[in-house]
Amino acid sequence: MFDTSGNRNFTAPHLGGKSPWVGVDSNSTANVFSMAVELPTAELAPRPELHIWGRCSVLRDGELVHADRAGHPSMSSFFNTDDTKEEYNASEPVNDRARWTDQFVHLLGHTGGYSREEAITALDEHGLLPDVLHFDPSKPAAYPNGRTFTEDVIDIRVAFLTKNEAPPTGLTPHTDTLDRFPYLGDPHPATTA
Repeated sequence: MFDTSGNRNFTAPHLGGKSPWVGVDSNSTANVFSMAVELPTAELAPRPELHIWGRCSVLRDGELVHADRAGHPSMSSFFNTDDTKEEYNASEPVNDRARWTDQFVHLLGHTGGYSREEAITALDEHGLLPDVLHFDPSKPAAYPNGRTFTEDVIDIRVAFLTKNEAPPTGLTPHTDTLDRFPYLGDPHPATTA
């Protein structure tokens, strides 16, 4: 769906008047490694809004090397180039706005025809820089205010990148979740090929 030339993950959508999606959910039987934390909202006082991000590191030559970081889902995959991904993953969210705004604005100009002003406004409205997931428990949970398990953030992200030009994937939410803590369903059994 996207032109990936020139060391950019996504530069310009090529829709050709038809849906680029295959309608097959390749993650329907995948398992998710996760951490679930439950606490009373009152414990968040006096400032209940949370800003959440995480980092994955790997042991390389006896040292931990930052391999990935995330606040908002799919940020690094959509907004970074092959040349900038390692730097992005090793950096801290506190520096995101100063370091990454120009790159994100440039990308949005390619993918959605955003002007600089429109791109900055859109990034601010979605709270994407710094790359921390915001959650205010006084408001309904729906991305970008947190994220529920049934939200298709890839659809949301592609719509954002293309100013709603790209059609939705047509996939339905997963049904293997629970309505109580820890919310993720039992792992899918291992398959043998």
